Order: sequence, then C-alpha cells, then structure tokens
Amino acid sequence: MAYASVYPLVTARALAREFTYEVPEGTAPGAVVEVRFGNARRRGVVTEVGVSPPAGVEAAPVERVVEELPATLVELALWVADYYGSTPGRALALVAPLKRKARGQRPRPAERDALPGEAEPAELSESQRNALDRIVGAIDARTGANILLYGATGSGKTEVYLQACAAALERGLGAIVLVPEIALTPQTVGRFTARFGEQIAILHSGLSEAERRDERERIARGEARIVVGARSAVFAPVAGLGVVCVDEEHDASYKQESDPRYDARTVAAKRASLESAVAVFGSATPRPESWGRLERLELGGRLSGKLPPVRVVDLRREAGYPLSAPLLAELGAVAERGGKAILLLNRRGVAPALHCRACGLTLRCANCDVALVLHGDAMLRCHHCGHAESEPRACPSCRSADLARLGAGTQRLERELEAQFPELERIRLDADSVEQPGALTAALGRFASTDRTVLVGTQMVAKGHHFPGVALAAVVDADTGLALPDFRAEERTFQLLTQLAGRSGRDAPGRVLVQTFQPDERAIALAANHDVPRFLEGELARRRELGYPPFRHLVRIVVAGPDPAAPLQALSELRSGLPAADVLGPAPLLRLRGRYRAQLVAKTETPRRIAAQASRLLSAAAPSMRRAGLTAVVDVDPQNL
Repeated sequence: MAYASVYPLVTARALAREFTYEVPEGTAPGAVVEVRFGNARRRGVVTEVGVSPPAGVEAAPVERVVEELPATLVELALWVADYYGSTPGRALALVAPLKRKARGQRPRPAERDALPGEAEPAELSESQRNALDRIVGAIDARTGANILLYGATGSGKTEVYLQACAAALERGLGAIVLVPEIALTPQTVGRFTARFGEQIAILHSGLSEAERRDERERIARGEARIVVGARSAVFAPVAGLGVVCVDEEHDASYKQESDPRYDARTVAAKRASLESAVAVFGSATPRPESWGRLERLELGGRLSGKLPPVRVVDLRREAGYPLSAPLLAELGAVAERGGKAILLLNRRGVAPALHCRACGLTLRCANCDVALVLHGDAMLRCHHCGHAESEPRACPSCRSADLARLGAGTQRLERELEAQFPELERIRLDADSVEQPGALTAALGRFASTDRTVLVGTQMVAKGHHFPGVALAAVVDADTGLALPDFRAEERTFQLLTQLAGRSGRDAPGRVLVQTFQPDERAIALAANHDVPRFLEGELARRRELGYPPFRHLVRIVVAGPDPAAPLQALSELRSGLPAADVLGPAPLLRLRGRYRAQLVAKTETPRRIAAQASRLLSAAAPSMRRAGLTAVVDVDPQNL
C-alpha cells in the first residue's frame, strides 16, 4: 500500500493544496488520477509518492490512473503556479487537459490549415550559418541557453528555426515552435510541413477539443516530434526537448489573459532550463527586455535587398481620411500596374464610436465603461462583453437625429476601397471576419494567389506574413496606440509600424506609407528609418530611469466586484500584507462586464516573492471574498496596464 500527495484540478484558491490518497503500487509523480473529492469525482495530479497520511485520517484510494505526464511538465506547471501567483490546480490543468473519448478518424489539422511551403535554399548566408552553428552547439552542450535571434524582416530567421529543428531531430530530440497568434499558424505550418511532413503537430485554441486530443496523443506517442502552435503549445508533451523557437518574440499575444496569467516566452525559457534545451527568441523588433538581457545573434539586413523606403504622410495637411491623397495614388498604382497591398487599421467595425452632436453623448455599453463600436450590420457592439444593440436613428438622451460616426474601422475602410477602386479585390482580416473554422487559411490563401488585391485588417496583417508581390504596405492611422496610458505604448507603435513595413518589397520594389497626425513622435520617426537599435537604446535608458522592465518587474493585482468600493477596500487590506516594495494604488479601473475593478501595481526585483505572498493572502481571504462577490487575479509581468 502506497500513499501519495495529489493536487486536485480545481480552481478554488481555498482548496489550493495537496491531499493524501492511497495509490496503486508503481504509481509515480506525474500520474493523472481520478479521485473522489467531496461529493464529486475530480482529476488530480500526483506530485509526490511515499508520504504518510495525516494522523487520524484514513486516506481514500484513487479511483483509477488516467495517464502519465512527464515529470518535467509537472515541475514546470508547479513553477508557473508559484511564479504567477496562481493555484497548482489551475497550472496543472495546462499540462493535463481533460481527455475526451476518441470518435473515429479525422484529418490532421496540418492537412487543412497549412498554406504552401517553400523550398530549402541552396545555401545559407554567412550570418545564418554562424547563428545556426551557435544554436546547434548549444543543443549539443545540453546545458541550456536563451538566445535572441535578431534580424530585419526577410533576413532568414525562419530558415534558422527550420534547420535548428532538423538538428534536434537528428539527435533524437524534439522541438516546439511558437507563433504569437493563430493567424500566423497556416504559413508556419506550411513551411515546416514541407520540410518535415507528418512529424509536425499543431496545438492552438482554434482546434476542436477532439483535434487537440488527437494531436497531443500523436506528440505523446512520439509520432510528431515538432509542435507548431500558439502560446499553449509551450506545454506540449514533447519528450526529450532539444529546442524551443519563439517567433515574433516581441508580440504581447504570448501573454495569457486568464488565470494563470503566464507569459509563454518566460515559460519557454524555464522549460528549456528544466530540459537542458535551447530557447531561441526571434524578432525584427525585439522587446527591450530581450535586447538588454539575452545573448544576441544578428542576421543583419534583408536577404533579397534593402528594406523599402517609408513615406510619412502628415494627416494634418490632408483632407481625406482614412484614405489620404498619397495613399489613393499608391493604391491607384497597384490597380494600374498590378501587385498586392496591405492596409493596417488597428480598429474593427465601421466606426469606434457614435456621438451626438447636440448633447455630446457618446453611446456606451451598459455593462462596461467603454464606447460601443458601430459595425457594418448597423449593430453597436461592445468588444469586451459582447453586448449588442441596434444603431439608433436618434440620440437616446435628447432625441436629436444628428449622430456622428467618429473615426474609422476596418469595415469602413473596406467600403471606401470598394467605392474608390472597385477593380481591386478586397480581403478583410480581423476578429470578425475569421470566426468560422478555415476562414483564416482561406483568406490568406486568396491573398497569396490573387493579383490586384488589398488585404485590410487589424494588427493581424502585420505579424510575420510572407507573401510575394506585396508592392504597398500602409498604416492608415499610426496614432491609435500612442495615446494609451501604458509605458509600452511607444514600443508597440514602433514594432507595429516596423513589422508592417517588412511585409512590403520582399521580392520586388516595395513602398510603405505611414499616415499620422504626429509625424515627429519618436516611435514614428525611428520606425520610418528602420532604426531598431536606436529605438531600443533610448527605450532602455528611459526605463532604467523610471524603474520599468527589464530593470524591475511589475506585479499587478486586480480585484473585481459588484460595487465600486469593495475592490478598493480589499486591495487596501491586501497591500498591508505585502512585502516591502514600491506599490502603486489601489486605483480604480474601467468597469467591464458589469464588474467594478481596481488594481495594485508593485515594482520589484523579486516578483515571485510578491506574487507568492499575494496568492497566500488571497487564498486566506477566499471565503470572505466569495461571500462579497469578489474575484481576484495576480498578474506577474503584465503586458497591459
């Protein structure tokens, strides 16, 4: 008879501890078991075997052993719970998702979701060879390494990933390739499938539960040795991991926005450390955190030639919006001479707000403190809670019919393109247009194969796509992110502009236009010159002075409740129990989904200590918070403030 410590996979903070169960002989740490827990059956994960039950307690036996997890994944999940101030049950659920029963054969997602790949180049550039030699050397050393692979868009980073994965396979090791968004998966899967065939598996939230289960089982059986996916793929059950490639490492989408709020980039580095593997972080616009901390391998400029020139259009001197005269002229050239264009406008819908000119009312969501967005079906929608209502003919406050549509979104831009250039095919790529399975791959496939086409979209269009024949890339409004009250606002604007500029002119002369009301802003001016090092050096100097990452970590604690006062009161009590640190707040936040919110933000050199203490305090307060209708989340290294 053996006894083991088991973490039940439950979310309640009040139950965030181990329980002792009797287990069959031979059970090892990492076993996923089914147990009786209260009046229900729950799954749990064995973390330690050979323990003694508490005095006077008769340990219940587990019902059955469901599966075995690699010990390193269990250790990784427990680290995630500790570092990010979450619970072990929530973190272990990331590596032990619920397994549904199989229901027949189905095509592999890679067969459906992949775009055509590319042939292997005849030879690598000297900088690619040097970078690959360093990465392969680190794989062979089996001591672990974190490496920044920096190079302009089109400098050959993907080929380095491909050959690093090939080197891992030759040594009997596996590989994980992370992309920031599902939008990038079809092209990446196509490139890797062309090289590695059925050894590729896909993992991301866009798959059905059955597809994710099938892919995980292929990985666990060793049939798929390379996993391509979004952030959750960092937890793939790859045995003998050799390399993790994190593409577009600057992208904030690597941060999970639900508990546990892990950052897949940080988790990738931790997993590489646990498995003596190599983590490669690639980007043309690295984060200041990576630029300042990691070993850097530089690929240099674009393999096919120089980056395209960038023209900054000062909208203060233009009458047309969203299509200025210079942008209309460039689109006319595409219509006349052929080619493709990509237009970025980082707002969905027709107009971001509906405003009454008579009384000044802006129509807002009933559940959230945000404006409702007008969409093309004459519906006003909240992009936070999903609330929808019909566009009114008159102001609901003063009954005036003088309602103004403020600003422009992707749907309005699409309509104006249709009116100005009916001969150009238009493809819209945003969260509204790719809701259906297969819609994303179909849209990207159409754009790749069609001449005289304009791809209109939000930031999804700027992220890592490589399409031939893109003659024009344009940012319709570069100012949308600059005014946000976030210390990363300039960084994100710079990255978005530089990344979009990289979509143009990869195989032919290209042009880039940036429309802005603030042409002298540092982020815009340096992006127009493709000056990444200068921007990052200035950003690091500013952050050093202000005590922002990478010089100090941020830990954010958010409490939400049914009234405005309770979250502030709870955070005030929590603050008194935190270790000495530079703590800001509590301060109120925008109401979302009918819940009033407030936050504390701590600047610290010891984020794990702050998060762990916050987690303990929240666990102790869980019963009283539940009675008051309060919820809380700890967010280490937040990407949004």
